[in-house]
Amino acid sequence: MITYNAEDISMPAIKKREMNAWIKAVAQKYGRRVGDIGYMFVSDEKILEVNRQYLGHDYYTDIITFDYDEGDRINGDIVISLDTVATNAEQYGKTYEDELHRVIIHGILHLCGINDKGPGEREIMEAAENEALAML
Repeated sequence: MITYNAEDISMPAIKKREMNAWIKAVAQKYGRRVGDIGYMFVSDEKILEVNRQYLGHDYYTDIITFDYDEGDRINGDIVISLDTVATNAEQYGKTYEDELHRVIIHGILHLCGINDKGPGEREIMEAAENEALAML
């Protein structure tokens, strides 16, 4: 089950049925099935609080993914700052909707085992994001 919630910010306009089908298709591409995925849309201040409390990081970010995978079934909580999504869309010359979709699927790609912190991993993640976005 995939759930979408917002805390301290307005819920973005998401076509849930379309999003759910897309997320399941992307997971399937990586040999995974969707279990319980919880999206929480928040402000910059809230994601900073989550980053500090759970990861010990003192900085803003667009997304934090908590991975609770079990075998081939992806499970997790994905926290997304809509403030940062808007800022990044403007900075990268993208629409808000396109950037939101990129971040939504970024969390799923993490749950599918794709990382973006090590050498060369960022490029792999970006390619995976682009492939996934083309499926939407």
